[in-house]
Amino acid sequence: MEIRGDLKTYSKYVSLNVAGMIGTSVYILADTLFVANGIGETGIAALNLALPVFSLVQGLSFMLGIGGATWYSILRAQNKHEEATKSYNQTLLFGALISFVIILLGLFGSESIAKLVGANQETFTMTNTYIKVIMVFSPFFIFNNMLIAFIRNDRNPKLAMTAMLLGSLINIIFDYIFIFPLNMGMFGAVLATSCAPIFGLMLMSTHFKRAENSLRLTKIKLKLKSFWTITKLGVSSFISEMSSGIVMFIFNILILGIAGNIGVAAYGVISNLAIIAIAIFTGVAQGIQPIISHIFGLRNSKLLNRNLIYGLITSLSISVLIYLIIGMSSEQLISFFNRDNNMILAEIAKEGLLIYFVGMFFAGFNIIAIACLSAMDQSGLAFRFSILRSVILIVPFSFVLANSFDLTGVWASFVLTEAITSVLISWQLYRSNKQRIII
Repeated sequence: MEIRGDLKTYSKYVSLNVAGMIGTSVYILADTLFVANGIGETGIAALNLALPVFSLVQGLSFMLGIGGATWYSILRAQNKHEEATKSYNQTLLFGALISFVIILLGLFGSESIAKLVGANQETFTMTNTYIKVIMVFSPFFIFNNMLIAFIRNDRNPKLAMTAMLLGSLINIIFDYIFIFPLNMGMFGAVLATSCAPIFGLMLMSTHFKRAENSLRLTKIKLKLKSFWTITKLGVSSFISEMSSGIVMFIFNILILGIAGNIGVAAYGVISNLAIIAIAIFTGVAQGIQPIISHIFGLRNSKLLNRNLIYGLITSLSISVLIYLIIGMSSEQLISFFNRDNNMILAEIAKEGLLIYFVGMFFAGFNIIAIACLSAMDQSGLAFRFSILRSVILIVPFSFVLANSFDLTGVWASFVLTEAITSVLISWQLYRSNKQRIII
């Protein structure tokens, strides 16, 4: 069965993946809401310090899942079914190896990692607990996200979405039970998050009983060349996910120096709402990816252009809607996280939201455009733009602007980074289209 490139197919894949990614982002949002109301602002600060590690685990799983699934889709579109099956099995093997390494790091290095991300005497115990449990449970996150990508590309996006939503629902239920009736604190929050993907995996196992299933297990030998191909196609997804973690890490360190733990807690409110926004854009990107990969394999430039335009229009529409919600409801949104009605936290968070979320107009475009480049086997370009927005620009901008404008400079550095990246991507797409390099 072919993936058609019409508006109906685009809407189906994108809407299902946006819903699923919002569900996935609720993992962290639910933790933060329950921690905020069950533990308080110190808990939010500790959680925010630990989140870059969660972003790393998620980023690796997206790299393997999106990279392997993109390769799989291109091969199947070219009727290379045996090679496609091998790509699927190689991805699973690499996922197992990476999971093993992360478990070892979690068991023996979580305390060092907690200190590295900025945990102090007040937040160390909770930060260390969150990091250790996330890393020990990393195989479930990694295989969950890998299978979501492959099952979506195997013409079953509805099951992939349902699995993501089920995990989020389980996380919310367990968060409440573990934090309030059982009074398990931060350990309860991270345990709830870590159990959630297990249920998603259980649900997705039903895909392999379908007659239409084309994902088969087969004996293979480990091939580093395959890992390079998977990584090359998925690295932009890794960096897109990790960019949130990198920004969070840098901002945490800067904000600790400017406003202490209360500032980090306020940033925790901003970063959690930003995770929802980024998840929506990532959902659009992941929804359009199998369509773009398939059409690219068929070399249909007209259909390819049409779907790229769909993606860009979607990005702009979502950006406007998100900023309207933030602008009109910032005080109400902040109150959900501010159990003790701390006025300093509320003021910092409100200013930060209004400045930081201007960057979402550019971030949405960047995420979708980079995913499309990767889906069209332009992994070099995708990687360069991903690393540009997540490291090369944001690091110096945040330090320079924070030094000059304190917290306002921290928020503005995100906006400036995404805006410059958007200009450069637009220029590259214009040149590539004019010279027929991409399509």
